[in-house]
Amino acid sequence: MSPKQDYKSWIRTVRIEDAEAILDIHREVIKEKDYFIALSDEFNKTVEEQKEWITKILMHERETMFVAEMNGRVVGWIVFLSQERQRMHHTGSIAIMLQKDYRNKGIGKLLINEILSWAAQHPVIEKVSLGTFSTNSRAIELYKKLGFVEEGRKVKEFKFSDDEYADDVLMFKLVK
Repeated sequence: MSPKQDYKSWIRTVRIEDAEAILDIHREVIKEKDYFIALSDEFNKTVEEQKEWITKILMHERETMFVAEMNGRVVGWIVFLSQERQRMHHTGSIAIMLQKDYRNKGIGKLLINEILSWAAQHPVIEKVSLGTFSTNSRAIELYKKLGFVEEGRKVKEFKFSDDEYADDVLMFKLVK
């Protein structure tokens, strides 16, 4: 069965007990060095800190987090984090991570669509934003297919080596 066949059984709201699995995915993605700003030695979050983070998200009226679960195992997640300034309450940003073996299977698309659906139904949220490395062409292509538009770039924002950089591609989608 592919994720597209039974959408709702694959995606659900995060639970506190997902903290360790989410943290493992986060660490795995960081080790790849291709998709995340922090390096492994800069990321030292504990399971308890992860649980606290999830609790704050679940308690916040303008934030949410969903996980993709396969065979009882969390294989990816997406989070929507809001802006605290009153003039920015209508917007927020997303971050998404998938285990390597579960990429290119439509799961990321399902997670993003779930966040967009949540945002569209939310009484305050109007704009969903994100940032991604300019080198992450597959993600940029997916975001564009889902209606995100590039609104700018931070040129040479990320430095991988003495002569290798990536821009931070800033994208958004209006949901209202």
